[in-house]
Amino acid sequence: MTGTASGISNLLSEELEYAAPEIVVNQALQKDWKDECRRSLESPETFWAEQANQFVWTRPWTKVMEWDGVHHQWFVGGKTNITVNALDRHANSSRRNRAAYIWLGEDGSERIVTYGQLYRMVCRFANGLKSLGVKKGDRVVIYMPLVIEGVVAMLACARLGAIHSVVYAGLGHTALRDRIVDARAKIVIAGDVGFRRGKTIALKPIVDEALDGVDFVERVVVFSRRAAELTDREVDFNDLMKFPAECPAEEMDSEDPLFLLYTSGSTGKPKGVVHVHGGFMVGTTYHLASFFDVGEQDVFWCTSDIGWVVGHSYIVYAPLCAGVTTLFREGAVDYPNPGTAWEIVERYAVSKMFTAPTALRMFMRYGESYPAQYDLTSLRVIACAGEPLNPEAWRWAQTHLAGDGKWGYVIDNWWQTELGGPAIGTPPTYPMRPGKCGLAVPGAEADVVDEQGNAVPAGVGGRLVLKRPFPNMLRTIWGNAARYEGDWQQIPGCYVTGDVAVKDKDGYITVLGRADDVLNVAGHRIGTAEVESALVSHPAVAEAAAIGVPDPLKGETIKCFVQTRAGHTPSDALAAALIEHVRRELGPIATPSAIEFVTALPKTRSGKILRRFLKAKELGQDAGDVSTMEG
Repeated sequence: MTGTASGISNLLSEELEYAAPEIVVNQALQKDWKDECRRSLESPETFWAEQANQFVWTRPWTKVMEWDGVHHQWFVGGKTNITVNALDRHANSSRRNRAAYIWLGEDGSERIVTYGQLYRMVCRFANGLKSLGVKKGDRVVIYMPLVIEGVVAMLACARLGAIHSVVYAGLGHTALRDRIVDARAKIVIAGDVGFRRGKTIALKPIVDEALDGVDFVERVVVFSRRAAELTDREVDFNDLMKFPAECPAEEMDSEDPLFLLYTSGSTGKPKGVVHVHGGFMVGTTYHLASFFDVGEQDVFWCTSDIGWVVGHSYIVYAPLCAGVTTLFREGAVDYPNPGTAWEIVERYAVSKMFTAPTALRMFMRYGESYPAQYDLTSLRVIACAGEPLNPEAWRWAQTHLAGDGKWGYVIDNWWQTELGGPAIGTPPTYPMRPGKCGLAVPGAEADVVDEQGNAVPAGVGGRLVLKRPFPNMLRTIWGNAARYEGDWQQIPGCYVTGDVAVKDKDGYITVLGRADDVLNVAGHRIGTAEVESALVSHPAVAEAAAIGVPDPLKGETIKCFVQTRAGHTPSDALAAALIEHVRRELGPIATPSAIEFVTALPKTRSGKILRRFLKAKELGQDAGDVSTMEG
């Protein structure tokens, strides 16, 4: 059965799907998706060689891949530098005057930077960093607001062969210090302030506190927007922009590290995920064009931040390698008003957008009157990732942001910091099955298995695994190879993602959440996302989080935390109604035992709900690493 967005009910069965809109299919890059997937698995070396041949290499590789079952290498022996492909080949061509970036501020300010200008900015700053002694292999921590200069800092490090580690500007001093210490950074590049919701956010005091007593950091480069006073160890960012505008790129081995990006686990300290020049360049750029269908004709808006992997992949490296015009904006996407995002789409004719389920639910909470005020007909694809996209949020976005298919399409995809780009998703030419992320993308062999690695039947929950590596996948964990190797050794022959999923008979995968976000009620596996989606489908609910509470009889019972939509008041009667609503939606086994109303849910600064924090608080336990929690 095929549905339309306006006709989709809250009960979304396996058979219900939404056909890709004709206007999107007709304008999409015409690839035979099934054939791409088949070739990538049957002949991975031939497939990825085709993609890699589209880039500039100063020395060709001798072998496409090597894999011993745990460690993998790509384009072995090849030499390049990702910035040559992101900058030089555009700045030295007819693209030099094309806009690389459109940057926006909350106050309405705008900066447009061409590829030629960006090349010169990066070279100047790279020469400035050279003057401070930065060289190949040095680690540089970047703690910058979402501004052009933050991107310049990343690219300048890469050009010199230094390994950058961007820390989201807003994490506290302890989180920043932990990352500086683990990377043993030589240089820290930081902003003095950022701007969010009309407020000035002081960053430099956080840096000062993080660096207190850290003697191995040689210099701190300060991007000052408020005339910050500098100490002897500190250098003005703008002084480093006065160096010559030519800086040859350091020749890098394909497998040389490009960056470290720290991601929190449920326990223990954050882990530094290592990505490399060659594979990251080839894989992320391929998926930008093939999966997200982004090309030179598009204005691409990624609502993430350079502090997260989405920003690395799809604000900085892949769009630049592809010669795309990318829009990004400092501050909150709903400030100064809930219609701000749609005003931007109309003004800049944004055609492709990458955002998060949290943002879609927020827009849904504000209501359809805001997007209805603007012309969104340029918007062909809205891609969503970060956590499970519940069917009700998808239905609302498809109806009110994509015109019920008249002009656009909302698609889902799944990946992790460790993977660098999507491994599962619905391409814009394929039917969307609401509540289901989609199919394994080319290069990824995804499956749902039991604890022994056996594939489970369709409709049965299990561990989400990847059975082979791909070029843009992590190489190791910085300083802790055993932690990386463990993810390949838990289930032989599989990379264990830590997520739980279910696959339907056609291969569409629903990612239910982290393994510790799966509830076990009387022997029945219930994903937190299922319960949360049922709650969000109620007109009174804006967002919800579900956790398991130990129960001597059932193993676990379900407690839910609910944030109501405007116009709805928390009450015992509403709680009872929501419990009954979930019972109707999912059946008696998934009925919550308790509903607690909250004004806001705890989230990471990238928008993911921290269920383990709620659970730890409920049970009086240590929540583990919460350094990425907002507020």
